[in-house]
Formats: sequence, structure tokens, C-alpha cells
Amino acid sequence: STALLGAPAILRAQALPDKIRIGYSSSKTGPNAGGVATQITPNYTMWVKDVNAAGGISVKGKKLPIEVVEYDDRSSSEEAVRAYERLATQDKVDFVLAPWSTGINLAVAPTLNKYNFPHLAVAAITDMAPQLVKRWGNAFFCLGGGSMYGEALIDILDAQRKSGLIGSNIAMVNIADGFGVDLSGGARKAIAKHGFKLVYDKSYPVGTQDMSPLINEAKTLSPDAFVAFSYPPDTIAITEQARVSAFNPKVFFVGVGTAFPLFKKRFGANIDGVMGTGGVHADSALFQSYFKKHVEMTGQEPDRWANPVMYATLQILQQSIERAGTLDRAAVIEQIKKGSFETVNGTMKFTDQQWNDLWLVGQWQNGEFHGVAPGSKTGAKKVLLPKPAWKAA
Repeated sequence: STALLGAPAILRAQALPDKIRIGYSSSKTGPNAGGVATQITPNYTMWVKDVNAAGGISVKGKKLPIEVVEYDDRSSSEEAVRAYERLATQDKVDFVLAPWSTGINLAVAPTLNKYNFPHLAVAAITDMAPQLVKRWGNAFFCLGGGSMYGEALIDILDAQRKSGLIGSNIAMVNIADGFGVDLSGGARKAIAKHGFKLVYDKSYPVGTQDMSPLINEAKTLSPDAFVAFSYPPDTIAITEQARVSAFNPKVFFVGVGTAFPLFKKRFGANIDGVMGTGGVHADSALFQSYFKKHVEMTGQEPDRWANPVMYATLQILQQSIERAGTLDRAAVIEQIKKGSFETVNGTMKFTDQQWNDLWLVGQWQNGEFHGVAPGSKTGAKKVLLPKPAWKAA
């Protein structure tokens, strides 16, 4: 009978595989490729290397290395949905990592919910998060809602206007997708609430390459502030067009991509004073050690916004698997919901499946993209306005 008593333990030990299969789909090609190459690829690669170098993720004392299955969704929501369906049914992965962009994360969310995969959506910003988490008990939002960004920016402008640095005229453009619609919608409400005047308000389709009509129209209106809720390719194109056209409003804010190393490389001495979404507490020891490791392992600097958050969610997934002591996804989701985690991004804890203690507005100052809002966050820098004039390239 002793043999029988021992049997369940033996069976339990046998139930653990030799490795953990983790799958994901990302946009290696198409308009999202730049965002993926900056935010997803280096973090996912670094984390898998880190974990496997340490022998794997420890489950009930057994180290399980990670085996990765990945697909290219070609920046298409439909492709991404098919890829995650395949990861669940054919590849039989234990866990998945999230794709890039708000649109694709929201498109694959029902599939990830169907198979009860923990969905740590970092590259996704939506005002619907509070409603969505009620529908999807497996989903966690880590970059807040669009309105938060618009409101934080307009709050800054309001303070600058009160101190006499800027007037009330704002020109705004946005990309016509979930992200752009949410952020511009939040900004419009805040603009009205604070009594600013929206002198220009245009959206442009995904994949637009020529930004000169938008910039030239905005320039004729001489706004105090120019705001673009844009994706990386457009952020670059808009900034380049503004420089070429000598369009130099006191406030120049461009969306995703402003915090990318590519932006710094591309615009060099012209980055000073440019504002955008995100930011980091650049002087913190945690960020500096993450920055150093990112450069050493990937050969590139990290994005100074979502990258530390992205890496932190991978650490959260790992710690939750280790705490659950099982590859059972429901048990892991429970750990993510209730846990507090030590990460490269500091201590993180979800409230109602959302993490909102984040940088909303950053500004390039002396070659570093510092968080400037919320001003109450540790490491927040004072906003420097007006933006210096563009220098010749």
C-alpha cells in the first residue's frame, strides 16, 4: 500500500513536461514592423535567453526551459487571429505572449480568452479596458486608456498657458485606428473642458506616407501646440515634414515612436523639446540596469516607454507560473490577478486587471526621453517650453 500512496506523487511528477512551449505572433512585416522590431522582438528574445540561461522556469522545483513557436502576422488582425488559434490547437503551446498594436491585441483577445491564455496586453491602449476585463477574465491591460494620455497632455498645456508661455490654439491629427481614435477622443474632451481652441482636427488612414498636406495646412493656422496621435512611421514622417517646412510651434507632440531609439538617431540635435507618449524615470537604477542589459543583449537601445513595461510583464508571467507551481493557465491567471511583482519596472500590481501607474507624457531633454506627466511620479522632470527652433539637418 506504500507503493499506492506514492503513486499520485509519481504521476504528478510525470505530468510536468521537459519544457514550456510559449508561442506568439508579431508583425515582422507590414506597417507595424518598426514597432515590433523596437518593442516586442528585443524584449521577447532577451527574456527567453535570460530564462533559459538560468535553466528555465522553476515549476515545483523542476526547471523547465522555454521553447518558442512564433508567427508573422504581417500587421494583419486576421492573420494574427489565425496564428493564435493555430498556437492553441495545433502547436498546443502552454502560454502565449501578446502581439503588437491596440487593434491586433483587441482582435486576438476573444481567441486568447477562449483558450484561457493569460493575455498581458502591453502594446495596447484602450478606454474600454474597464469594460473588457469584465468580459475577459484572462486579459490584463498595462498601458492605460487613451483618454489618460490626452488629458495628461492638455493638463500640461493648461499649466503652460496659465504661466503665459502659450496661447489657446491647438492643431491635432490622428491615425484612423483604435489607438488614434481613443487618444484624439480623450484629447478633444480635455481641450473642450479646459477652454482650448481646436483650430485643426484631421485623421489620416493607416499607411499614409506623405504628411506634407497635413503639416502645411496646420502651419497656415499658426497653432500654439501641434499634437499628433501617430504610429512610428507617421511619427517620423510628420516630424521630418515639420522640420523641412520650418513648422515650429511652441509645443510639438508626436505619438508612438517618439520614445524610440530610431527617433533619436534620425533627428539627432533636433529632438530637444519634442514631446510624445510615454517616458521613463531615466535616472533610476532599475531603468539604467535594464537599459545596459538591453544594449548588451540586443545591440540596440530600448524604447523609453513601453519596453521596460513589456519586459516586466514577462517577469510577471514567469513569477506567476513559479508561484502557481503548475502550467495550469487558470491557476497562473489567479496569481497574476492577486500578486505583487518585483520587475525591471519596479513593483507592479494589477487593480481590476489593469496597471495604470505609468508615464503618459515624455519629453526629449538633453538626449534623454524623460517622463514629465504625471508630475507626481518619482523622477518626473519639469516640462521645457517653448520647443527650440529646428536646426538645419
